[in-house]
Amino acid sequence: MLAFAYKNALACGFPVFVMLMLALSNALPLGTLSRYDFLLIACLLGQLFMYFSGLESKREMLVVFGFHAIGLALELHKVNVGSWSYPEDAITKIAGVPLYSGFMYASVASYICRAWHLFDLKIMRWPHNSLALIAGLLIYLNFFTNAYVYDIRWFLFPLLILIFWRTVVGFTTNGKTRKMPLIVSFGLIGFFIWLAENIATFFNAWKYSYQHKGWEVVSLSKLTSWALLIIVSIIMVAQLKLWFEPKQNKL
Repeated sequence: MLAFAYKNALACGFPVFVMLMLALSNALPLGTLSRYDFLLIACLLGQLFMYFSGLESKREMLVVFGFHAIGLALELHKVNVGSWSYPEDAITKIAGVPLYSGFMYASVASYICRAWHLFDLKIMRWPHNSLALIAGLLIYLNFFTNAYVYDIRWFLFPLLILIFWRTVVGFTTNGKTRKMPLIVSFGLIGFFIWLAENIATFFNAWKYSYQHKGWEVVSLSKLTSWALLIIVSIIMVAQLKLWFEPKQNKL
């Protein structure tokens, strides 16, 4: 358990850095530099450090920036429909969304890429590529459509269980490889991201409508949203590894 926790802590390097910057920017005077602009600069420098220090490869850094773009598109939609807001002013803000916000999604991709190496992850009995891609596409589209039509997440979860119920992830901690059902890992990672979201809203990274009069614990309903986010993120990273590193990743 100690080795597992230690490797997870190492894998969380960029997410922890983002959380630290959120806390510092909320506490320190920044002069004429807006907080959101500071966070964007800090996240860009953090990613450059990850790359030049060898913690991330060029391909992994591209994956992280790809997630930034995907996350930013989702943020633009969610803010537009009033799911949450970014109340502070900034130069690097488009349609009410600061550009740094995409890095909160990118930090999830960074965690997955780092954990893949640190734990020497091996995913066994991965579903057919077409099933995995369809599941990922349905999840991502539902994040957009649920503001206008019926939210299908409660249909997605049984479908995901059906698709991934045989899939197992092998991970190496202190020299011994252990196994866990992939569905269990989806839930666990989603729970810890929900905890991180509570910390982020506490430091005013963004605010839900019920938090404008004072901070409150993020609704437990968001656990399902984060579980779906981590599922689509793992699907994307796993498929990219299958396409670009087929010899090293026979899932």
